[in-house]
Amino acid sequence: MAAKRILMIVGDFVEDYEVMVPFQALLMVGHAVHAVCPNKKAGEKVRTAIHDFEGDQTYSEKPGHNFALNFSFADVLPGAYDALVLPGGRAPEYLRLDKQVLDIVRHFSDAKKPLAAICHGLQILAAAGVLPGRSCAAYYACGPEVTAAGGDYREIGVTDAHVDGNLVTAVAWPGHPAWLAAFLKVLGTTISL
Repeated sequence: MAAKRILMIVGDFVEDYEVMVPFQALLMVGHAVHAVCPNKKAGEKVRTAIHDFEGDQTYSEKPGHNFALNFSFADVLPGAYDALVLPGGRAPEYLRLDKQVLDIVRHFSDAKKPLAAICHGLQILAAAGVLPGRSCAAYYACGPEVTAAGGDYREIGVTDAHVDGNLVTAVAWPGHPAWLAAFLKVLGTTISL
């Protein structure tokens, strides 16, 4: 298996599990992952939020860990990467306002490179205008946003994943096993045990 270069775009109050788990899992299987945040450099940190499902009408939110960025956003050259990962949490609601973030997303979409988004990460795809003609899952509250952006919103179980060509999506972190397995398959990654 050839190692892939993967870009992960994060921001303050990214969902803790949705950044930590994919970052570590993708490194574990041998891929290079650059975690970046607009206006921040390698070595700086973003704060995370822990979203939990505790029987309320929506998720609860608690302070998470600090996540260290390992690459500077200003140095990102989208053409140098094989795939893109967009975690959820609260960060996507303001990351989708950043023109450079949207341009990066459009690059991956136009080039049909593997693209994984989870939970509120779909807000960035919707804002980038890359969802028309595509089907995807998202956190349930983002379903209307996906539809308004021209996407075909698929309501799936919280532990499931949805694949549409190069696009791999899931509802939230309980879907990590299915979402990461599907993303690895799209990447062409095989794991021998």
